[in-house]
Order: sequence, then structure tokens, then C-alpha cells
Amino acid sequence: MYGDTRQGTGGGGRARLRAIPGVGRPPWLLPLLLIVFGVIIDFLTPTSLLSSLMFAAPMAAAALWTGRGTVLTGIASAATVAALALWVDELTVLEGALRLMAITAVSVLAVAVHHALHHSELRLASVSRVAEAVQLAVLPVPPARIGDLKLAVRYEATQVNALIGGDMYGVQQTPYGVRMLVGDVRGKGLDAVASVTVMFGAFREAAETEPDLAAVADRIEHSLLREGEQREGNGRMEGFVTAVLAEIPAERPETLRVVNRGHPPPLLLSADGSSLRVLEPESYALPLGLGELASGGGHAEPVPFPPGALLLLYTDGVTEARDAEGVFYDPVARLRGRRFTGPEQLLDTLVADVEAYTGGGTDDDMALLAVMRDPVPSPAA
Repeated sequence: MYGDTRQGTGGGGRARLRAIPGVGRPPWLLPLLLIVFGVIIDFLTPTSLLSSLMFAAPMAAAALWTGRGTVLTGIASAATVAALALWVDELTVLEGALRLMAITAVSVLAVAVHHALHHSELRLASVSRVAEAVQLAVLPVPPARIGDLKLAVRYEATQVNALIGGDMYGVQQTPYGVRMLVGDVRGKGLDAVASVTVMFGAFREAAETEPDLAAVADRIEHSLLREGEQREGNGRMEGFVTAVLAEIPAERPETLRVVNRGHPPPLLLSADGSSLRVLEPESYALPLGLGELASGGGHAEPVPFPPGALLLLYTDGVTEARDAEGVFYDPVARLRGRRFTGPEQLLDTLVADVEAYTGGGTDDDMALLAVMRDPVPSPAA
């Protein structure tokens, strides 16, 4: 089994962290500008006033610069205030001393603020590393290639630095072919992560031993129900999981089989971008965990998978994304007629398009998995 949190390069996965505005600019630039503009304002205002920009400069350094830079900014601000008081504003010794005491107090406070921010960043970095390790243990990164297949995965979390959720994906190379799974646990939090762990453990074992793909889904469901019964009274697991399983048989790599358990249907894009097929099942089966309510666990329907074609599996974070007017995102309409050179480009384009459509983010996590068969080389090549 393989998965990803969007870090590393093995399966084209990276965990997405939102950029902080202003990062990359010189950290001393803003404090310096505040001091310069403070001096200018001091020249243009009555001598009884002191620009608040002088007090803002150490605080800006505390947020943007190092501890040493914060101290230097405080010293520069105090020296500037003293110079203005003596030679420009011509204040009395008492008035000048009061101003100097005020800017010194603010500078000391800025150093304390920087110290607190620095330790908060260290704690956040430590928590992020632990979360990343847990995520990689639950959803390890897949290889970028298995035989003549190229793979890519993405996990797009709705919260910054959140690497763990109820969406999942997995890829397993088995004696029966390459088998894939994308699913979405109902709910969030630790219970959802527990369901993901059980589900992937069952998928990994069943994918190696079950000849029929529908039987793999049944084994996963059995594991979820069994684990749920064991947790009775100690915090039950989430009730059900929507999932889609796909298989590229070893004996017939030009085809693929799909079992859908209440999940958004996969998309199959042609190599030249001329067609996009929605792999709707003949009849939907109930989500995993609800199979006791009805018989029939889905059927693995064969679908042509020609060279150069791209298979896209995704969770409902894609289809439930909305624009400013509340209209849902339609991946079929947005991807139809477009040509992609590989699974990496497909997922990069899809993630960027969803973000642009929603104006910056979605309300639900997105798990994405794309697979492409190598195109047939041209005679010239």
C-alpha cells in the first residue's frame, strides 16, 4: 500500500502549506522604513507629538526578524528618539527622558514578544514533524512508477499544517495487478484517522490474497465492522466510508476494473484530450460499513484503459468545492477537452483550478490519485 501527504517526490505528493505574505523580503526593511517615516513625521508635526511609528518599529522587528535584529531595532529607535528630542524638538531633559523611557520599554517588550514567538514556532515545527511522521506511517508515499504505469497523489488539507484527516488513498502491486483505493471516512478527528488505519491495513492484506476486487471491498468492510464492535463503549469508529477501488489486471493491462462503494465516480481521460469518460457503475453499492443493510457489494466492471490514458480518483472535497455564488465545482466540465502529459500535471492543474474556482480554499479535504499508462512510442522515437 502506498499513499502521500504531498511531501517528497516518490508519488508526486506534497503537503500543502499556505504561503505567508511578505516572506522572502528583507526582514529589516519594514522596521527601517517605520523609523525613517517616523523621523519625517516628527519633522512635520508639533514638537509635543512623537510618531507612533517609532514604537511600531521594534514590534515589527519582533515579528519579522531575529532576536538580535529586534535588539538592534530597539537601540536604533531609542537613539533616534533621543536625537530628535535633543536637536530637533529641543525638549527639556525631563520630557526627553520620558520619551526615551517609553521607547526603551517598548523595545524590551518587543524582545520578550520575539522570544515567545520563537518558542511557539519551535513547538509548531515539532508538532508538524510528528504529524508528518504519523501521516507517512498511515499513508506511505507510492513510487512514481510501477511497470508501465505512472502515479501521482495529492492530499489537500483545508487547515494550514493539518496533515491528517479522513480522506485516504492507497496503491498496492499484487499478483493480480496494480490495485488502488481512494476513500472518505464520514467525520473527522482521531476516530476518522483510526478508521483510515484499519481500512488501509485491511486493503493491504486483502489486495494480496483476494482474486476478486469486490471481495477486497468486502474484506475491508468486515474489518471496519469488526473494529467498530470492539470499540463499543470506548468511542466507536466512524459509521461508514465511501470508497472506490480500481484494478489494472496483470494479465490484461489494457483494461481496468472498478468497484464503487458510494463514492464519486472516477474519470478516465484519453491520451489526446478528445474524450473524458465518467466511470459510473451499473448500480451503486452501499458505502463500506453499511453493507449489512443490503446485499450486493458491487461488481468489478471492466473498462478499456488504452496507452496514454489517465485515470483520476478523488474524494468529494473536489465536487463539493463552491464558488462565491455557491455553485459546486464540476471536474468533468472543467477537465473535458484538456490534454495532460502525465498524472503530475493533471493533479497540479486540478488543485490549482479548484483553488481558483473557490477563491482560495475548500471546506473539505481532498485526496487525489492519478494513474497513466505509458503512451505507445512513435516510430520516429
